[in-house]
Amino acid sequence: MARDDDVRQVGRAGRRSGPALAVALAAAGVLAAAALPGPASAAPVHHSAAVAAVAAVAAGLSVAPPDPTTEPGGDDPTPEPTVTTDPVPTSAPPTVSPPPETTPPAPTTTAPTPTTTAPSPGRPAPSTTSPTAKDPVPSPPPPPPAAPPAGPPAPAQPPRGELGVRVTTEDLVLDDGYWNARSTPATLRVTVANTGTLTEQVRLGYTLPLGLDGAGTPGCAPVGTRTYRCGEWTAAPGARFSTLVRVRVNGDAWRRMPLSGSVRVTAYSPSASGTAADDEGFAVLFPPGPPVPGISLHADPLAFDITGAPSTLAVRLRNTGRVDARGRIELTLPAGVTVPDLPAGCTAQPDGRARCDAGPVAAGSSVELRFTVAATPAAQRQSPLAGAVSGLLDPRNGPSRMMQMSFRITAAAALTTPPVARVAPTGSQGVLAAAGQRGADGGGLSVRHTAVLLVTVSGLLVVLALGLATTSLRRRFTDPPAAPAPGSTD
Repeated sequence: MARDDDVRQVGRAGRRSGPALAVALAAAGVLAAAALPGPASAAPVHHSAAVAAVAAVAAGLSVAPPDPTTEPGGDDPTPEPTVTTDPVPTSAPPTVSPPPETTPPAPTTTAPTPTTTAPSPGRPAPSTTSPTAKDPVPSPPPPPPAAPPAGPPAPAQPPRGELGVRVTTEDLVLDDGYWNARSTPATLRVTVANTGTLTEQVRLGYTLPLGLDGAGTPGCAPVGTRTYRCGEWTAAPGARFSTLVRVRVNGDAWRRMPLSGSVRVTAYSPSASGTAADDEGFAVLFPPGPPVPGISLHADPLAFDITGAPSTLAVRLRNTGRVDARGRIELTLPAGVTVPDLPAGCTAQPDGRARCDAGPVAAGSSVELRFTVAATPAAQRQSPLAGAVSGLLDPRNGPSRMMQMSFRITAAAALTTPPVARVAPTGSQGVLAAAGQRGADGGGLSVRHTAVLLVTVSGLLVVLALGLATTSLRRRFTDPPAAPAPGSTD
């Protein structure tokens, strides 16, 4: 009788521990399958789903595998380069040597000067002689153990490449000869650098402001309103070169100042999907003028630091004539650049200009106005830009004298390295590479770390379930048999 009771208790204990063990093993399998990368069609399980599964198994509940249709999948594949039907020149513009890159000077390091202190009175001076006793010569270290035999070579992984491109421009700076010509030819230097790790095909396009026309740059052709596109270069990784874009500045373009244009480059590679692009603006800088005797005008360049905080613009108007005059200064800024708080005596005009009354300016003296200028992040990224300022001297007797000029606007935000397009190989390896890129941003665990963590947790759950089952069986064997119920025939 007692043996039969023990057998029935063991069977009941086994039936009760069996579901718990099965649930733990099922949960471990689900977590391990979610942690390990699968084929390209499998969607990774979100961290919250894994945590919920672990908590449910610890509580002794059954957990259904997550529905892959309700969890976020991987990133959308990068689209292929867009092919346009616009006419594109068959040859690229000629290249010239790029300007030298400016790098900050290396910090100078000097050895620290040893400090000597005089001995205190009554104390012996420290001895500078070496001890006579010789230290024993240490025995040579034992030879390192032999390296284990090398295993089979790891399977070759497809090479990973990165697309990257950067463009920098120089301004169109006009000299005083502009005021004597009907139109002035000028060249815009554009420097392109392949910052990726693949051989790329680089396209160049640029847009000119109103008042400037193309002057026949070889390898470039108009494709729209004031927009030009050039042929492609083949640039090796690390290659850096310049090209000269020919333009013509009209004689009345100064009436439309400030003038700014833009340049854009796009890079792609036949061995990679996606594209990399970068753009930068350029400023058209006019000299003070038209030349008028009795007046002088100057505006300092405007620069924004890496924080993007507002910066100060100084404008000076000088009366170089023989009679006193009343001064006025007008400031014109490009889109995205504003003066939040106008100085005293300044008013905002309907056309966006700021008009300031400079007060009386005596002959031979000057007046200076300082503006606190702010710019949006988009405007700073498009820099260098151009602003314009005009000065007016109105004497009590005689004609008024007016002069205007443009000034340069730069921002450190435009000098930051553009993002690099990471290109992953195709197939299941592409899924692994793309998942590794998503986990390498520092915002969470990488896929490999997540897999190791989930497998470890799954193993611990299996061990815990086996331990609980063993403890339950051991307790059933050691507990005294229960008394038979009244009327039982066993």
